[in-house]
Amino acid sequence: MYKNTSGKALRRSIAAGLLAATAMAPAAAHAQSSVEDRLDKLEAMIMALEARMDAQQSAPADPQTQAAVTEMRAAVAETRAVAAKQGELETRVAAVETSDKSGFHIGDTQVTIGGYVKMDAITARTSAGQLGGDTFLRDFLIPSTVPVGTGAGSGWDTDFNARQTRFAIKTATPVAGKTLGTTMEMDFMVTSGGDERITNSYTPRLRHAFVTYDGWTIGQTWGTFFNVGALPDTLDFIGTTPGTVFIRQPLVRYTTKSGFSIAVEQPETTVTTATGGRVTPGDDSLPDVVLRFDKKAGKSAFSIAAIGRQLKVSNDDFGLGSDSTLGYGVSVSGKIGIGEKDDFRFMVNAGEGLGRYIGLNIVNDAAIDPATGDLDAIASYSGFAAYRHVWGDKLRSTIAGSYFKADNPVALTSTSPTDTVWNALANVIYTPVPKLDLGVEYMYVERENEAGLDGNLQKVQVSAKYSF
Repeated sequence: MYKNTSGKALRRSIAAGLLAATAMAPAAAHAQSSVEDRLDKLEAMIMALEARMDAQQSAPADPQTQAAVTEMRAAVAETRAVAAKQGELETRVAAVETSDKSGFHIGDTQVTIGGYVKMDAITARTSAGQLGGDTFLRDFLIPSTVPVGTGAGSGWDTDFNARQTRFAIKTATPVAGKTLGTTMEMDFMVTSGGDERITNSYTPRLRHAFVTYDGWTIGQTWGTFFNVGALPDTLDFIGTTPGTVFIRQPLVRYTTKSGFSIAVEQPETTVTTATGGRVTPGDDSLPDVVLRFDKKAGKSAFSIAAIGRQLKVSNDDFGLGSDSTLGYGVSVSGKIGIGEKDDFRFMVNAGEGLGRYIGLNIVNDAAIDPATGDLDAIASYSGFAAYRHVWGDKLRSTIAGSYFKADNPVALTSTSPTDTVWNALANVIYTPVPKLDLGVEYMYVERENEAGLDGNLQKVQVSAKYSF
């Protein structure tokens, strides 16, 4: 016969198990399966108890035992409910923690904020003239402004600035099973505002403002002819500027999953006058068209891009009638992984009418014949190479050099435009804590114009940058 004493012992055993399971309910999410296992065992014990009670057909059922069984079942159900709520809470907490690491949500939209704060201390000298003080011309290398000729050298001039500091806001929203993204970014380079005398305050400027969705990019961002991923790791704003395609402008681009891109982009013709000056007519009627293919292979990445442009002037520009000509070019660039962390980066560019795309518009797109009004696209060749060596977890260095050569039609432009520019640089960058870079860089630049006049610039730059 089933005895009350054994029923009491069994009730105490099951109650202890329930108490233990309930105590475990607030544990971390990874313990959830352990709680469920214990509850499954307790239910099995209850079922076994009921089976034993049913087997005792000859004896009346023990009311206390039946009550205990009912209470146990209620306790198991309640414990399961608590555990389920705990699991849901842990999931929500984990989602919040993940969101905190990458921004925050506004409805279904994920918002992230990023950028960096950078301070540059630069001391530089020129051999053949003086760059004006209190101007962005001394904040970073602009090859076409290096003085040439017989002017007196400048001596070492020192400037501090924080103008490269930038701020970006990005969003990502699920739309029809895909992600609709936006980016807006600003900095303070080459803008008006305060001066070095009192405030050093400068007006923000728009860098990027674009939308991405299902392979499409619409808005202002890096031009498709420009491979940002090939840029060397330098303290100067660009570094190997003479040999670098550098363009940011409004565009519409479509990129396939296989790496092909096609884009139509902002047209803008720059023309060299008979005295070597620059005119931007503003009469462009067709967008620049760019095709590009990107390929990744392990730690390496490569890009080849081709561009076609219509260069155009109208009668109201020079009073010589209207004319247009074709501009075109090719750029091959990439980054080759070497060893565990080192890399070699390069870019080679060639074409006619590439003017404003190369080296911050070292020469113009075309020259105009003052007799006929015909446009003559200016040919150019350029490129750079850079090697980055990682010394350890906190120290790295880059050595780099670049070169630019133009074929100006001097009969139409005079001999003042740039013929060649080259530069070389080396740096050491120390990262004491993640995202904080402290570095020093030396750069030498030499420029020569079509008249054979030359000049050089030497620059030492010390920078501190914290990315967020």
